Amino acid sequence: MTLTAADFAPTGGSAPPATRIRSQGLFDARVLLRNGEQLLLTIVLPALLLVGLTLAAVPDLGDARRIDVVAPGVLALAVLSTAFTGQAISTAFDRRYGVLRLLGTTPLGRSGLLAGRVLAVLVVELVQVVVLGAVALVLAWRPDPVGLLLWPVVGLAGTAAFVSLGLLLAGTLRSEAVLAAANLLWVLLVALGGVVVPVSGGLGRVAAVLPSGALGNASRAALQEGRLDGVALAVLLLWAVAAALLAVRFFRWE
Repeated sequence: MTLTAADFAPTGGSAPPATRIRSQGLFDARVLLRNGEQLLLTIVLPALLLVGLTLAAVPDLGDARRIDVVAPGVLALAVLSTAFTGQAISTAFDRRYGVLRLLGTTPLGRSGLLAGRVLAVLVVELVQVVVLGAVALVLAWRPDPVGLLLWPVVGLAGTAAFVSLGLLLAGTLRSEAVLAAANLLWVLLVALGGVVVPVSGGLGRVAAVLPSGALGNASRAALQEGRLDGVALAVLLLWAVAAALLAVRFFRWE
């Protein structure tokens, strides 16, 4: 019997695209959840803010129960922390060390890699919602039942906006600059961006057109009032489209 090259060729082929994306996404999610710094940013600090702002007497949050105002804001912060800060930092350092370039040449491809990153963000956000939601329920949070069904729309819109912004930042600046900028922006948006608690006056009007303030407003509208804030969602979608177009244009893989 004569053997040919075909007899030694692999027969299985590469996995289907959906399988490759799922595997990459779950791998990235495990990496994020096992990273101590990322865990601090995505779960520990939001949980501390949730408990601290609920039990404190300041700032003044109006006539509503404090937990009913704080819990939606902290869930919005969870989306921001994972989709923007965590994703920007991890992507920037993967880019620095050539991981993005190498993965882009595998059967996963660049589009599959990005899809896997988005899947990882959604998995981590699901963990955050479960953990932070449980803490809020212990603190006597009572969200609007209709709002629980509406909030995933808000979460997805916020994820789209902040993942796009995170990739834009990670793909255009050096990793050290991304690390500093992402953490600084996290602090500023928590303090002044209207994401955790609403802000009023001129600052409130500015925050309403920022993705942080829009996400916070939409989250509170859903979970406090059981409605979708169309204006806030439109702001988030505009940021998502603009940042995505800029990321496609200027993102550098190495």
